[in-house]
Amino acid sequence: MTAIEPPQIPRKPYSFRPDRRPRNCLTWPRPHLKHVGEKRPRAARTKRETGMRWLASVLATAALLAGTGTPTQGIDAFWPQRPIRLIVPFPAGASTDVIARVIGQKLSQQLGQQIVIENRAGASGNIGADAVAKAPPDGYTIGIATASTHAVAASLNASLPYDPIKDFAPVGMLGSQPYVLVLHPALPARNVAELIALARARPGTLNYGSAGVASLAHLATALFANMTRVDIVHVPYKSSAQSATDMITGRLDMQFATIAPSLAHIRTGQLRALAVSGKTRVAVLPEIPTVAESGIPGYEAALWASLVAPAATPTAILARLNRAVNEILNSPDGTQALLAQGMTPEAGPPEALTQRIRIDIEKWRDVAAKAGIRPE
Repeated sequence: MTAIEPPQIPRKPYSFRPDRRPRNCLTWPRPHLKHVGEKRPRAARTKRETGMRWLASVLATAALLAGTGTPTQGIDAFWPQRPIRLIVPFPAGASTDVIARVIGQKLSQQLGQQIVIENRAGASGNIGADAVAKAPPDGYTIGIATASTHAVAASLNASLPYDPIKDFAPVGMLGSQPYVLVLHPALPARNVAELIALARARPGTLNYGSAGVASLAHLATALFANMTRVDIVHVPYKSSAQSATDMITGRLDMQFATIAPSLAHIRTGQLRALAVSGKTRVAVLPEIPTVAESGIPGYEAALWASLVAPAATPTAILARLNRAVNEILNSPDGTQALLAQGMTPEAGPPEALTQRIRIDIEKWRDVAAKAGIRPE
């Protein structure tokens, strides 16, 4: 019996010609790719290759930005992407609140995002300032800083929950406004010289009000009393609005009052304006001289307002905020809006704000020490 052998399948020899290579030979170039050894066209790349190339491009760009220190690092280049919170450390309707709302509205137009005003009043503004200091430094919380929250508080309160320099990133000054020295019209004095003479003739008799012990108005009046050598009695209130009411009714004799809420009473004769406490006269009361012009050279006491952010807020965001604020302050509309509140716009770099805070801390610390003023 003859064994039947299985049929032999002829084996094709390998060919070194590209167009005849075996289909399962991965080391050989495919015959339909005419660009043998060249870079594969985009259409021939796999999804994995495309994804890897995109990831490599992103990582390379990030490394380049980190290495060059460009101010538009990461998300900062796309800021702001949602509404920004503006903390005001005083109640709604206060002079600082009015100014914050003017700036907030115009800042919203500049940045293309809503500015949400949040009033965090209490403890002479310290509660609101502390809220700004402890907020995330992501550019979505900014705050109003004033002479009260960042100079007076630091000069008198050793247990302040925040450091006015270290815990904040300065954006820039907004402006400053003096107080107006007002009297009840029942008093006979018509100018500062006559007021000084009257106070010296009645030592310990004339009284004045302020928004509380160690408030800026208290220190401003203490500085006036020290420079003129008069003895006048301090009556502290919980707010400047309360002391203003008692000025009109005659319970108080005199006061260094904020300009905006006092204007109507001055114009109707309910209060008599003697001088303003700044270096120069103000546009809304051009006929009223400064205290220095009235015979007390070197006297100056001013409220000021500024914009700050939490410490460690990205530099690119701070720079953009500063540019936007300065554009507002230098615009005719922005200037007029602040002047209407008795405030003189002060556009400038962030460093000017830091310097102002340092100078005022030392000034009011010295005034408080000489007058024996301590916070309650």
